Amino acid sequence: MACPGTFSDEPLSPAGRLFLQQKTDVVIHCIARTKNPIDVDGAKATIMSSPMGQHPRFCSLLVRDENGFEHWRKTRLDVDRHVIVVKNRVNEDEEDDEVAVNRYVADLSVSSPLSTDKPLWEVHLLTAHKHVVFRIHHSLGDGISLMSMLMASCRKVSDPDALPMMVPEKTTEKRRDSPWLLGSMWGFLKMAWLTLVFVLEFLLRSLFVSDRKTAVSGGDGVELWPRKLATAKFLLDDMKEVKKAIPDTTINDVLFGIVSCGLSRYLDHRTPNALHEGLRMTGVAMVNLRAKPGLQEISKLMKDNSETRWGNRFGVILLPVFYHKSGNDPLEYLKRAKVMVDRKKQSLEAYFSYRIGDLTMTLLGTKYASLINYKLLCNTTFTISNLIGPLEDITLSGNPISSIKVSTSSLPQQALTMHMVSYAGKAEMQILVAKDIIPDPEFLAKCFEDALLEMKVAAKEADKA
Repeated sequence: MACPGTFSDEPLSPAGRLFLQQKTDVVIHCIARTKNPIDVDGAKATIMSSPMGQHPRFCSLLVRDENGFEHWRKTRLDVDRHVIVVKNRVNEDEEDDEVAVNRYVADLSVSSPLSTDKPLWEVHLLTAHKHVVFRIHHSLGDGISLMSMLMASCRKVSDPDALPMMVPEKTTEKRRDSPWLLGSMWGFLKMAWLTLVFVLEFLLRSLFVSDRKTAVSGGDGVELWPRKLATAKFLLDDMKEVKKAIPDTTINDVLFGIVSCGLSRYLDHRTPNALHEGLRMTGVAMVNLRAKPGLQEISKLMKDNSETRWGNRFGVILLPVFYHKSGNDPLEYLKRAKVMVDRKKQSLEAYFSYRIGDLTMTLLGTKYASLINYKLLCNTTFTISNLIGPLEDITLSGNPISSIKVSTSSLPQQALTMHMVSYAGKAEMQILVAKDIIPDPEFLAKCFEDALLEMKVAAKEADKA
């Protein structure tokens, strides 16, 4: 099947070129678990008729001109080359489907780059496990773009003809500062100061300032080491219960508090009494820069002049977490997380990180832009993202979906990456680790799950008081 549109070459965006460099080559993995057996022919037909089968990026080859610049070139799409059917169990020794599929994806994260002789995506149908694994190169788009496209291919369980509900837009009331002018000036000065501080820190971290080594730190060449993948599971109602304990707290604040608390618990287990109180571990967090947060309507993403347009439209912020010994009030982790996240929100760090990368690409080329991103990963401890998924149960090709999870291929120098997606009242975080450094990601996942439950108990006790 030929893709719609003309067949003229289109240059890649700066971010797309960056994700094709050897040091920053990234593939996104989306795992969907179905409730019913997978109809292979039906799945292929759905792909060809869906936005994935029609989108220009998904039916274009990556080519390089005589000067080495990358372009997209339209091609005829052969769905049979993109859909990989795995009929047998991927691990005969593992009865748990989720664990077996996690092992399968962990192996893909290191050893299976996408072939450039076809458009840069694949769909693996693990029929024996009733799982679908989407493998999509990050140069095609970011998590918001790709998840929005996937949602455009799905339908509600409650209404087979309706698209899944997107995140409702929030309406915010204007604050009435008194006096108004003084409040505005103070807000501007605070934003300017925090932006200056955080952008300076971002530059220093991109050059030579590094975290101290811990039991979860990576190292040179760690992206080539074998991987393990585990899943931490949360209930959104539990997270909402916790965020009520502190006014104006968000789910992102709760997630950041969980990571801070869970990492401290894990390091207490791995290296008891080896770390000093307050030791800093820095995370790299992705921030959507589109005007509208959350998932987007696919028609708006496809408009070139849209503020929500398709592609890689995200910046990064540095989120430090601090080691504290067990026994501390779990809500203290949340309070510290909220203070830090609020400061980040008041700054333009994410915007400037995007512009710094874009400017470096323009002035110095992909080699130096890739080096900056590589050094940033070298000097930090982990990477984390959080994506709001469908609000209700959905179907894909008529098959109800019971779980949606996201991870990426291994990143340079980092032994720990975490990606959370919410779906129909649940949230699941994929924890990808270098298994020679973090041999027990299942225990780390339990530390995160226990951290939320401890916060929930503390929040209830605080509410009674």
